[in-house]
Amino acid sequence: MFKSDLPSEITAGTTIEWVDEATTAGINETISSPDWTLEYYLRTNTSSEGHTATGTQYSNSSGWQFSISATASAEFIAGNWFWSVRAFKGAKVFEIGSGELTVKQSLQYTGTPAAIDNRTQNEKDLDAVTAAIRAMVEDKAQEYSIGNRTFKRIDLDKLENLQAKLRSRVASEKRYSLISQGLGDPKNLYVRF
Repeated sequence: MFKSDLPSEITAGTTIEWVDEATTAGINETISSPDWTLEYYLRTNTSSEGHTATGTQYSNSSGWQFSISATASAEFIAGNWFWSVRAFKGAKVFEIGSGELTVKQSLQYTGTPAAIDNRTQNEKDLDAVTAAIRAMVEDKAQEYSIGNRTFKRIDLDKLENLQAKLRSRVASEKRYSLISQGLGDPKNLYVRF
């Protein structure tokens, strides 16, 4: 079974390099370099936005090395991207893997830096719901709209329930982020005697 070493999270404007090992596909067909060509296709939900990375033989092995230049990745739009990897040899074509990756916005700038908002959608929603509750509690609004939904003062309990759900989601996202950065699980408590 094919396992891709393409990073699951990349930053736009940086060089991305990875190596994939030989695998099998079809009916026990060995997919290896230099006999087969391996190509990654990266796409997002924005039209005309994508990238193709073609592998080259890696250090006289049967695997491939890939590289996306910093200039090419600078054009990547931040958000969720999807990838597919295909192996080619003559008339044979196998799709041997697919997946998702996250492209993060680059913090590099020239001139005056523009504002940046790296909050997740759940964090943005939580802030909007909290602002709606605050406005209703402080008598600033009898009614509040968030996206395509409108809440009236009597719907305060619905907003508070939504706020609790969003807080839970944000906490889970932050926990996952800490774990993925190697900073540990905040739910684990270690005691030493």
